[in-house]
Amino acid sequence: MTNPAPRGRHHRKKQTRRRRLPMRYMLPFLFLVALLAMLMLRGYVHSEILADHRIQPPAATDQVPEQVLEGGPVIDARSATEPAKTLRIPDHRIVLTFDDGPDPVWTPRVLDKLKEYDAHGVFFVTGTMASRYPGLVERMVEEGHEVGLHTFNHPDLSYQSTSRIDWELSQNQLALAGAAGIRTSLFRPPYSSFADAMDDKSWPVTQYIGSRGYLTVVNNTDSEDWKRPGVGVISRNATPKHGKGAVVLMHDSGGDRSQTVAALGHFLPKMQAQGYEFTNLTDALGAPSAHTPVTGYALWKGKAFVYAVEVSEHITDVLVVGLAVIGVLVLARFGLMLLLSFAHARRVRKRDFTWGEPLTRPVSVLVPAYNESKCIANTVRSLMASDYPLEVIVIDDGSTDGTADLVDRMRLRGVRVVRQRNAGKPAALNNGIAHARYDIIVMMDGDTVFEPSTIRELVQPFADPRVGAVAGNAKVGNRDSLIGAWQHIEYVMGFNLDRRMYDMLGCMPTIPGAVGAFRREALNRIGGMSEDTLAEDTDVTMGLHRDGWRVVYAENARAWTEAPESVQQLWSQRYRWSYGTMQAIWKHRRAVIERGPSGRFGRVGLPFVALFMVVAPLLAPLIDVFLLYGLVFGPTEQTIVAWFGVLAVQGICAAYAFRLDRERMTHLFSLPLQQILYRQLMYVVLLQSWITALTGGRLRWQKLRRTGVVEAPGSMPSQSRRSNDRRPVA
Repeated sequence: MTNPAPRGRHHRKKQTRRRRLPMRYMLPFLFLVALLAMLMLRGYVHSEILADHRIQPPAATDQVPEQVLEGGPVIDARSATEPAKTLRIPDHRIVLTFDDGPDPVWTPRVLDKLKEYDAHGVFFVTGTMASRYPGLVERMVEEGHEVGLHTFNHPDLSYQSTSRIDWELSQNQLALAGAAGIRTSLFRPPYSSFADAMDDKSWPVTQYIGSRGYLTVVNNTDSEDWKRPGVGVISRNATPKHGKGAVVLMHDSGGDRSQTVAALGHFLPKMQAQGYEFTNLTDALGAPSAHTPVTGYALWKGKAFVYAVEVSEHITDVLVVGLAVIGVLVLARFGLMLLLSFAHARRVRKRDFTWGEPLTRPVSVLVPAYNESKCIANTVRSLMASDYPLEVIVIDDGSTDGTADLVDRMRLRGVRVVRQRNAGKPAALNNGIAHARYDIIVMMDGDTVFEPSTIRELVQPFADPRVGAVAGNAKVGNRDSLIGAWQHIEYVMGFNLDRRMYDMLGCMPTIPGAVGAFRREALNRIGGMSEDTLAEDTDVTMGLHRDGWRVVYAENARAWTEAPESVQQLWSQRYRWSYGTMQAIWKHRRAVIERGPSGRFGRVGLPFVALFMVVAPLLAPLIDVFLLYGLVFGPTEQTIVAWFGVLAVQGICAAYAFRLDRERMTHLFSLPLQQILYRQLMYVVLLQSWITALTGGRLRWQKLRRTGVVEAPGSMPSQSRRSNDRRPVA
């Protein structure tokens, strides 16, 4: 009989593999979904979705009842058993009607004029405007005016299906419920005029509207204020003849309505002096109010809709501001990068430029390694091919894959292995510093290889006693894949061109872990490599600036590193970098208010790092968000031109960076795709880092899987020479 214990253990093991997706991964996704929903809602209420601007030309009238064509401006087709009838306004009564609002500028002025002369009217509002300005609809109702429907998106309904008509009505009512807590039974079709203009295309719509329980209200007196003919003409057009009653058409939205407002100030007192009363439609007809209070679920549904529209409006306003900010930042950054990189290149090319007497004294090279068995041999051999005197210290940080044993078996002169329990990269580097013999210490990653001249180029700036650290030129070695090519562009343009700029500004933010050198005295003065953050390279660089040391860039000190080859590995690496950078900025925040070198870095370096490494990458996807928004909602052509304009600027910077680094331009063919896809990944990573920081989460070191495929071109000594390789060690 089989022992059931193993099955139980196996069952428990399978259960332990079922892990829930951490909330820190879900929050960025949910945030993006919510943002997209808000943008779609904004487009929806701005008539940018489902908008139909077609207008039906005049048609025959043989299907329209004679009593409708010759009747009054109010059409009642609600009865299913009786013919449609029309209603006229009694003599000496005027029903002022205002279409297309509410408008935040003109509707309040119209309401003020009506209130001034104790007049009432009917406002036929669109759902798009009512949902955006609910306070004005509420004011209309509170001040005794009637509100009618004018559809949600203002289409010509004769082109629409019955389902679209129902949708226009229901969404218009939803906006009214959320704004003022009412429903209305009044409706005015867009592009309507007099009753005698009803034709075979519009009449079926009027019948269907009546079957839904609405009175259709057209007009019999058109002020033609939309033509802006002048105050006197508007007032004269709106005046009924021979004391007759009238439904007068005016507008409180859709353009400049200053003449309408001014005409009301003349028209209202003139007609009141002639014995006219300005009243609601139902009051004029002696009918019950058109308004019905909304309660329960319908009320809360309407309020939720209006609130969501308000949120979408504010979010869009914030995004527009963010887009303006990122536009300024992007252009400023690119301008500075081009200008200062050009100055940096000129300085380096000058024949009389020198750091001082050439350095020849040996250096210590520290190689922290944790489970780097696939890479460590290439790394160490590249150091053995160096043309500069050195010692190599491989600090094995508790590897479980035989990394240390592999180095021992290589038996290379000048290479030592220091073993320690797993304690993390900063602890390994500090251990290496304690074992180092020389006063200049080069640090590199266990998956990186150097060119023969890398160390010589890297240490020459130390001839200047003010230099405390030097950043090398890290390059992607595995650039054959699409992800590798994108990172190659990022390294050359986003990192190395940046370093030239920061070098000229004197605020280099990071000595890359893949290739950097430090003066031992400088490290000792700041307490060595800190374990306070996950970006120990950024942390120590900021510490050196605050201590008064210069940090410079050696562009010819090239190192070839293995970049992540999968999205998951890239995510893990950049998540740690982003979070660590935020930690470092927060740790050194007091530099902003300090004096001396620390204060200079705090008021120059920290803002640059925060803007260009945290804020700008977080806002950069707004360019793509508004590209999509413009493609869907318009203006499409201007949006495409603007996006390609930004891409062109980036392309110029990238081409210049590739030229400075003497790289082939062929990889830049993938730049547009990188900007569309890669940038979004970096954005989500940075957003996740923000969420982790704001929620008090903690992030641990994450080991990336390596393949050991990277070699520096022409730097590898042959296997037969590895034991007798010349070691220029003092």
